[in-house]
Amino acid sequence: MSTAQAVTVVIVSSERSPAYAQAAQALVSELQRNGGSRYEMLLLTATEFAGTANLKPKLFVALGAQAAQALAQATLPAPVLCVLLPRSSFERVLRSSGRKASSQLSALYLDQPLSRQLGLIQLALPEARHIGVLWGPESQAQASALNALAQARGLRLLAASVEQDGQLFPALKTVVEGADVLLALADPQVFNSSSIQNILLTSFRAKVPLVAFSPAYAQAGALLSLHVTPEQIGQQAATLAAGVLQGKALSATALYSQDFSVAVNDHVARSLGLSLDAAALRTRLLRAEATP
Repeated sequence: MSTAQAVTVVIVSSERSPAYAQAAQALVSELQRNGGSRYEMLLLTATEFAGTANLKPKLFVALGAQAAQALAQATLPAPVLCVLLPRSSFERVLRSSGRKASSQLSALYLDQPLSRQLGLIQLALPEARHIGVLWGPESQAQASALNALAQARGLRLLAASVEQDGQLFPALKTVVEGADVLLALADPQVFNSSSIQNILLTSFRAKVPLVAFSPAYAQAGALLSLHVTPEQIGQQAATLAAGVLQGKALSATALYSQDFSVAVNDHVARSLGLSLDAAALRTRLLRAEATP
C-alpha cells in the first residue's frame, strides 16, 4: 500500500472473524480477477477506521452492521456499500443515522427474498399448503408482503406473534398444530441460541419441517436452509464495486443476493420420508428465477 490518497476501495469489517475475512477475500480476489489489480484496496476494522483520516477512495464497503453504522455516521467522499447484514440491521442503521437508502448508501442483504423462500418450499415440499410463521418485532414488518406472496402461490399463512420471551412456545404450539411447514424468518426475539433447540425439537416431534435461514440450523435439525455464503456475498459485492469503479452509481435501493446456497439435513429428510438433493434444489430454484 502506498499512500492513503491512492486507495481505491476501503473495506471496513465489523470485527476480525472468519465470515468477514472470507467475504473480504472473495471481494478482493474477484476484483483482481476482473482486472482490478491496478486498484489499491485497504482492509480495516471498524475500530481502525475510526482512527483514520484523509481516505479518499472511490468506494467504501462495510462488512457487517457495526461497520455499516460507523460508515453511515461519517462524512465520506465516496459511496458506501453495506454487506453481510440482514435487511432489519440495515434499516436500523438508516434510522439511527437519519439517512435513507441511496446511491451513496446502499446494501446487499444477507437474508433471502421472501419469494425465493416460498419457491424453495414449493420445490422441496410440493404438497405443503399451510406455512407456519412466527413473527417477532423485527420480522413483523414483512407480514403483509409475505401474505400477498403466499396468496399468489396458492399458499396460506398460519402466523403468530412473539413480542415477549414467554410468548414463544405457546405461539409455536399453535402454529405447528395446523402448519405443513414452518418458515423461519430471522428475528432475534424468536430465533436465537437459547430458543432454537426447543423450536427444532417441537417441530420435529410434530413432523412439521423447519425451513431456516442458516446452515447451522440445518445442521442442528432444520430440514432445509436457504442462505448466502460469505464468499457469494463477496463475489457479488465485487461486481457492484467494479461498476462503481467504472463510473456507475450504486443501486439507490438495497439489493438481495443473486446467488445463494441450499443445505439439507438428510437425517431429518429421511425421518419425513423425503429424498432431497441440495444442489438440485438450488439449480431448480435458480432456473425458476431466471424464467420470466
